[in-house]
Amino acid sequence: MKNRTLIKNGLLFSGCQDEKAKIQDILILENGEIGNIGIIEADEEAHIIDANGKWVVPGFVDSHTHYDAELIASPGLKESARHGVTSIILGSCSVSAIYNSPEDISDSFTRVEAIPRDIMLPLLQKEKTWTNAKEWKAYISKLPLGINVASFLGHSDLRMHAMGIERSLQDNETATKEEQDHMLHMLNEALDAGFIGLSTMDNPWDKMDGNRYWSHKTPSFYSSWKERKNLIELLRKRDAILQGAPNLVTRINAINYMLASSGVFRKPLKTTIIAMMDLIGDRYIYPLISTASKAINTIANANFRMQSPPCPFTVYYDGVDSVMFEEFPSGEAMRHLAKNLDERNDLIRDPEFRAAFKKEIKKKFAPKVWHKDLSKTLIIDCPDSSMIGKNFYDLAEEHQQHPVDFFLDTIIQYDKKIRWTTTIANDRVEKYHGLYNHKHNLISFSDAGAHLNNMAFYNFPLKMIKVVQESIDAGKPIMSMEKCIWRLTKEQADWFGLDCGHLKPGKIADLVIIDPNKFDAITETVETGQIEEFNNYDRLVNRNHGTVSRVMVGGKTIFENENFVSDYATTKKYGRFLEKQ
Repeated sequence: MKNRTLIKNGLLFSGCQDEKAKIQDILILENGEIGNIGIIEADEEAHIIDANGKWVVPGFVDSHTHYDAELIASPGLKESARHGVTSIILGSCSVSAIYNSPEDISDSFTRVEAIPRDIMLPLLQKEKTWTNAKEWKAYISKLPLGINVASFLGHSDLRMHAMGIERSLQDNETATKEEQDHMLHMLNEALDAGFIGLSTMDNPWDKMDGNRYWSHKTPSFYSSWKERKNLIELLRKRDAILQGAPNLVTRINAINYMLASSGVFRKPLKTTIIAMMDLIGDRYIYPLISTASKAINTIANANFRMQSPPCPFTVYYDGVDSVMFEEFPSGEAMRHLAKNLDERNDLIRDPEFRAAFKKEIKKKFAPKVWHKDLSKTLIIDCPDSSMIGKNFYDLAEEHQQHPVDFFLDTIIQYDKKIRWTTTIANDRVEKYHGLYNHKHNLISFSDAGAHLNNMAFYNFPLKMIKVVQESIDAGKPIMSMEKCIWRLTKEQADWFGLDCGHLKPGKIADLVIIDPNKFDAITETVETGQIEEFNNYDRLVNRNHGTVSRVMVGGKTIFENENFVSDYATTKKYGRFLEKQ
């Protein structure tokens, strides 16, 4: 058996933006490390992979995922791996699956991240043996990992455990000194285990699932910045990272994250929040956040980063089953009654409710993520086939109804049986130059593993590469391809302190071989796939057949010619737990 691998004749992108791509060979040693890069003679001891006409790039980094549950059931994380993502970060947005009971964890996770509770709860009840960060890391490390995993510790997870779930979900309840010290101890323990930092959440959309605390906001929301002070200072002291989401309704407290990051007369704190996007319904927010990010880093010596998906942000809805309806009071009221459709439908029929809905949906200057424009929708499935391919606004005109009345009548009639889609951000390609090149922006925020039926951005690195290549071909380059690859690999790995995303001798060989002649296969179309280990639960997926020729993790092939290797995520371990360097 040949123990070494030699990749020949590929156009090599090292992951460094200042290293020009060139045709080189890569020798991968038996231990998975890169032994040499250059023009290398083949020998009988090496398995030869011919990459002629193809690109060889570092494995992509996805720094914002919610794979915490799926990792347990399906440690291959195939929907990311098949697109060349070889390293992911989980534990985002204040929710992690570490310190609390299976029920408490599920209730904090499943509604806001749109992961089926009836799958996640039994899974945790069956598998959860860990009680702290060190034990969670040990559990992950024993799994037959397909790709590499790093983790944040969730602030809601900490707060529930320290205060008890009931107190952690109450307004005006502050953690006692003893409870704050306990949270500090747990964070210190996680950082000692190699976790990269703490994730928190201030967005009121994020609500609890289950019957006990349905529609309460997640615990992190109820925590004051004064209560968080010691946690933030520990992160600063230990060069760890604060990841968060501001209040997406008012947006004002994004300033708190920026100020926490500032390094005036102190060490800057690595801080990243979601999300810098060109919102259709709020065009001013992108230039405002862009300017503010530059200012806080330049003037206040911060180490602050926004996060951005590099493609149109298209979402899919089953009726009103989407977190986007949480951002305005009428939508929030409908979502609250989701467990009792008779009561919800009585509410929807109420003329006063409809009047309020109409008023809220047409507010021009209210901050909003969803544009609430019913003409910018597309119905893709419905028991009434005559509605498919149309939008709610045009259908309302056909029926001589107000668009809101038609929409709400449709929800009463069909509920989740009507499926529709809309793009809410990043619809203007001309804005991509600024978005892609923004110095204080991370190309991230896929939310992989969450919102399984609402969106799919698993192949976001390939989408960015395609856009950049098209700009180069048109003679109007957004950036060099070297910089593009760097932004998707080494830049993020370096910022998060992870040993990945770079091809050079001595590094572990996590890499992707791409066929640039197959970029036409990268589209905005999504398909429906299944998570076999989630009882074949449907999820939206991306497919770009032929674009990714091969994916290697730890120097071994995991994916080739649209197929995973036979022992993938079952008997053999390929990935590793990435500790913060």
